[in-house]
Amino acid sequence: MYMKIGIGNDHSALELKEEIISFLREKGHEVTDYGTNSSESCDYPVYGEKVARAVAGGEVEQGILICGTGLGISLAANKVKGIRAAVCSEPFTAKMARAHNNCNILAFGARVVGSELAKMIVGTWLNTEFEGGRHQRRVDMIMEIEEKD
Repeated sequence: MYMKIGIGNDHSALELKEEIISFLREKGHEVTDYGTNSSESCDYPVYGEKVARAVAGGEVEQGILICGTGLGISLAANKVKGIRAAVCSEPFTAKMARAHNNCNILAFGARVVGSELAKMIVGTWLNTEFEGGRHQRRVDMIMEIEEKD
């Protein structure tokens, strides 16, 4: 299934991002690159927020974020209302992030996973459908937390 996917990264993930973009385009997806496109040290929250706002605003359907570990950039993304970003370092977690949590952003670490494993994680995440049912109630509960502040 064709999707519009936004991707963002920090300086530690420049090479891996390029590999993932090529992988996604080979699969027929449209990819918007939100940067960075430099190996100069930068601040990952900037790129986490850019991709998260693009997903939340409907500019892209899904997002992928890559920093050294995936943690910092996902934390930034999760501050944007409507975002459910999950850090996944292997395919099983990626599958469950979609099937049970309907995560709209996938994050992983360039210093944690290699390019082939990253492709497996991305492929699994993109090819997994949200199961709905009892999981929808739980996703709704997660999203209601944003309304309490």
